[in-house]
Amino acid sequence: MLRIKKLDIFIARQFGLLFVGTFFICQFVLMMQFLWRFIDDLIGKGLTMDIMAQFFWYMGLMLVPQALPLAILLSSLITFGNLGESSELTAIKAAGISLMQTFRSLIIISSLICIGSFYFQNNVGPESNKKLAQLLLSMKQKSPELEIPEGIFYDGIPNSNIYVQKKNIDTGKLYGIMIYRMTGSYEDQAIILADSGMLQSTADKKHMLMSLWSGEWFENMQSGEFGNTASVPYRRETFVAKRIVLDYDGDFNLTDAGGLSNNAQAKSLRQIGRAIDSLNQAYDSIGRTYYADAQHYMFAQKSLSPRDSVRAIRLAAAKSYDIDTLYNRLPLAQRQQALMAAQSRVSQAVQDLDFKSMITSDGDWIIRQHKIEAINKFTMALSCLIFFFIGAPLGAIIRKGGLGIPVIISVLVFIIYYILDNTGYRMARGGMWAIWFGKGLAMGVLTPVAVFVTYKASNDSMVFNLDLYRELFMKLLGLRLKRHVFGKEVIIQDPDYNRDSLLLQKVSEEVTEYARSHRLVSVPNIIKVFFRYHPDHEIERISGVLEDVIEDLNNTRDKAILTYLNLYPVVSVKAHTRPFERRWQNILSFIAIPLGLVLYFRMWMFRIRLLRDLRTIKQTNTYIINRIKEINQ
Repeated sequence: MLRIKKLDIFIARQFGLLFVGTFFICQFVLMMQFLWRFIDDLIGKGLTMDIMAQFFWYMGLMLVPQALPLAILLSSLITFGNLGESSELTAIKAAGISLMQTFRSLIIISSLICIGSFYFQNNVGPESNKKLAQLLLSMKQKSPELEIPEGIFYDGIPNSNIYVQKKNIDTGKLYGIMIYRMTGSYEDQAIILADSGMLQSTADKKHMLMSLWSGEWFENMQSGEFGNTASVPYRRETFVAKRIVLDYDGDFNLTDAGGLSNNAQAKSLRQIGRAIDSLNQAYDSIGRTYYADAQHYMFAQKSLSPRDSVRAIRLAAAKSYDIDTLYNRLPLAQRQQALMAAQSRVSQAVQDLDFKSMITSDGDWIIRQHKIEAINKFTMALSCLIFFFIGAPLGAIIRKGGLGIPVIISVLVFIIYYILDNTGYRMARGGMWAIWFGKGLAMGVLTPVAVFVTYKASNDSMVFNLDLYRELFMKLLGLRLKRHVFGKEVIIQDPDYNRDSLLLQKVSEEVTEYARSHRLVSVPNIIKVFFRYHPDHEIERISGVLEDVIEDLNNTRDKAILTYLNLYPVVSVKAHTRPFERRWQNILSFIAIPLGLVLYFRMWMFRIRLLRDLRTIKQTNTYIINRIKEINQ
C-alpha cells in the first residue's frame, strides 16, 4: 500500500511553490508572444475594455496547455537543482532512498497535471479557441480605414474595392486611389480615380466618409432611364474635391461563428470524430461525382456530331490507323479548325481539373487539420510527463538551483521541442509526412532523451563530464592520448628498482615476441576478423604489467626516469583485434559493406600503430633499465 511520507510532502511542497510561479511566468511569456502576432489588429481600433478583457481571457485559456509542460520542466529542474546544491539530495541517497523513490510524489503530481491538461484541451480549450477566433475576426473587420494595404485591392468595405498606391500612416492620407463601386448590376458600376484622399468614420459609426482630391469619376447610367437599349450610357466627371459616403457599420459586432465550422482547434475529440466522418462522406461523394464525370467525358463524346461519332466509332473499331495520315489528308482550314478545337478542349479540361483539384485539396487539408488536432490533444498532455523526466533528472545531475543554468537548459529543451513539433506539424499539414509521424516526431526524439537522463541520474553517472566525452571522441577517431606523469612532492615509499627493471626486461621480450608472431604489418585476415575471431588478451596483460611498473616508478625522485615515463604511449589493447566484442556484431558490420570497410581499415591502422607503440615501449624500457643500473651503481 502506498503511504505518504514526510519526504514526499517536503518535495511536493518545494515543487508546488516553484510550479505555480513558473507557470504564471511561462503563461505571461507565451501570451506576450501571441499578442505580438496580432498587435496590428488591436492598436487604434477603439476597442472597449470589456472586449480587450475577453480577448486576454480567452487567449490565456488557449495557452494554458502550452504553458504546463514548460512550467513542469523548469520547476522540476529548479527543485532538484536546489536539493543537489544544498546537499539534501546527497543526504537522501545516503539514507538508502533511491532517486526514483524521491521522484514518486512528483510523478503522481505530473500524471494528474497530464490528465488535467488533456481534460482542459478537450473541454475548455475548444470553446476558448472558438471565442478567440471570433474576436480576432471581428477586430479585423472593425475600422477598415486602418487596414487598407498598399499595392493591392481591399474589399473589406461592402460593395467596394479600394486600391491605394501609397499611404501616410502619420497623417492618414491615401495617395493614388482607385475605387470600384458595385452597388448593383453591371449597369450601376462606377470607377473613381483620385490623386489623394482620406477615409474616416462618421460620428454614428454607421458610414465611412471618403474625401477625394483631384480626380475623375466614371459611372454607368441606369439602363432603365434610357429604355431597353443594347448599349449602356455612362457619364464622366472631373473634380477638384469630392466627398463620398460609404455604408459601413463601424461598431464592434461579434462575427457569426458559423464561418468557423472548419476550425479543428475549436472542437473536442467527439466533435472531431464526427467532423471527420462527415467530411470523408462529403468528399467521397464529390470524388465519386468527379469520377463519373470523367468516365462520361471519356466515353460519351457529347461534343461530336452524329456523323463524326460514327466516323470515330469506325476508326476505333479498326485494328490500326495513323492519326498523322488522317490529319495530313485534311485541308489547311480544317487542320487549323481541328487544332483550335483540340486546344480549346484541352484548355477547358485543364481548367476543370484545376478547379476540382482545388476543391479536393481543400478537403484533404481540412481532414488533415482535424486528425492533427486529435493527436495533438494527446501529445500535448503527454509532454508534461516527458518534460518532468527530463527536468528532474537533469536537476539531480547538474545540482544547480536558482534561475540561472536551469532557465538556460529549459529554454534549450523547449526550443528543440518546439522546432521538432512545429516542423512535424507543418509537414503533416502539407501532406509530405504521415500525420502520426509528424505529430510524434518531437515525442519520439525527447522520450529516449528522458529515458537516458533518468537512467544516468539513477546510477549517478557523470553525464556532463567533458573529459570523458573527449576521451571517447578521441578513441572513436583513433586520436592518440598523451601520458602525463609528474613528480610527487611527498613520497611515502620509494620504487623497487630491481623488481621494476626485471619486469621491464621481461616486457621487452614479450612485446618482441608478440610483434613477430602476430605479423602486425601484414594485412588482417577478413575471415578471422569478422567470422572466426579468437580472443587475444596478451596485449591487455602486457599493458597491465607495464602500467603497474609506471605507477611504481612514479614514486621516484629521479627526473630522468620521470622524463622517460612520459615517453610511454597509451596502448589501445582491443582496437587492433576486431571491430566489436560480440561475434554477431562483427558479422552485421561486415554485411553493411561501407561500415565494415571503414572498421576494417580502422583496425588495420591500429595494428600498424600498435607495432610502433611496441617499438617505443621496448626502446623506453632500455632507457629506464640503463638509468636504474646507473642509480644502483
